Amino acid sequence: MADFNEREKAFEAKFKLDEELRFKATARRNRLLGVWAAEKMGLNESEADAYAKEVIKSDFEAPGDDDVLQKVLGDLQGKSIETSARDLRKHMDELMEVAVSQVQNEG
Repeated sequence: MADFNEREKAFEAKFKLDEELRFKATARRNRLLGVWAAEKMGLNESEADAYAKEVIKSDFEAPGDDDVLQKVLGDLQGKSIETSARDLRKHMDELMEVAVSQVQNEG
């Protein structure tokens, strides 16, 4: 029975670590996306930092990535920057890979 309890605790610890990694990587991805979009919109460094924070906050509006996608897509299109939801989603996926790598290398 002790082995079962130890395995259960190990699975719980791994799940907690995986969820923490996912949360950090998603926040990092959103920051990278915000900085990228800010550059496309011609924002200066302080404006880009503020915009990246807005993008991170937008992720808490609804579950999933659609809230972030819609915010950035709307902002880019509002500045007459041509992009599609499909292209933006692809870029978000690419940035997630970068973010996961960065977060894993930090810990």
